[in-house]
Amino acid sequence: MRLVRFTDGDGTVRQGCVEPSADGDLVRALDPSAPAPGPGPGPGRRPGAVVGRLDEVGLLAPCDPRTIVCVGSNYPCQLEEKGRPWPEHPALFLKAPNAVAGPGEPVLRPAQVERLEYEGELAVVIGRTARDVTERDAMTHVLGLTCANDVTAHDWRADGQWTRAKSADTFCPLGPWIETDAGTGALALRTRLGDRTVQESDTGRMIFSVPAILAWVTRWITLSPGDVVLTGSPAGVGPMVAGDRVTVEIEGIGALTNPVADRPAP
Repeated sequence: MRLVRFTDGDGTVRQGCVEPSADGDLVRALDPSAPAPGPGPGPGRRPGAVVGRLDEVGLLAPCDPRTIVCVGSNYPCQLEEKGRPWPEHPALFLKAPNAVAGPGEPVLRPAQVERLEYEGELAVVIGRTARDVTERDAMTHVLGLTCANDVTAHDWRADGQWTRAKSADTFCPLGPWIETDAGTGALALRTRLGDRTVQESDTGRMIFSVPAILAWVTRWITLSPGDVVLTGSPAGVGPMVAGDRVTVEIEGIGALTNPVADRPAP
């Protein structure tokens, strides 16, 4: 099932699911009175009335995380590209919730940033509270998967300021939906800058698997429904500028596209 968040005509945020149709994918609202048949935030997953075509609905980021945990240096190809040593454990950092952006929403480059970078990644959305989970049962705490762009202000990271380098507004696009039925195996991952492929790998090449990451993270950080874990980016990270369009596409999940623009002056 593909779960979405969207706004209706009066601006109310609602949850729904995508229903394939010969005339274009449809969005059905989720029945808030139905109990959820499995792990998951928000209302139950019983589809309700059709609210419109997917291309007519104002999609938002598919979840509203309280915590965003990110893994760095999780693909051998990136370690080789950067000349970094093999990690003993997942290297963790955080992005602030204000960084979340939805599909189609512009990524805004602050005026002080000289080099803004894309990082296409697989994102894991938590479905039920996870604390001290084991690798064996980690996936029972997962609602589903989505695409992410771990946007980074490279020059701010270079001076050691990882928090602002990773957490400015719009620096964490997510979407276009949460796919609840995709596995975490060897899913092809591609990032395109316009029509040019700039990153290409698959999730089977990650150094630390999704269960291993969740087991490591939840030793210290309790993850709640709707929280997000970004699993690292392959080689090919590079700059993007105003006027670019960046697409992160993951096999079995979908494609997340965001334009890039300069942040308006205050």
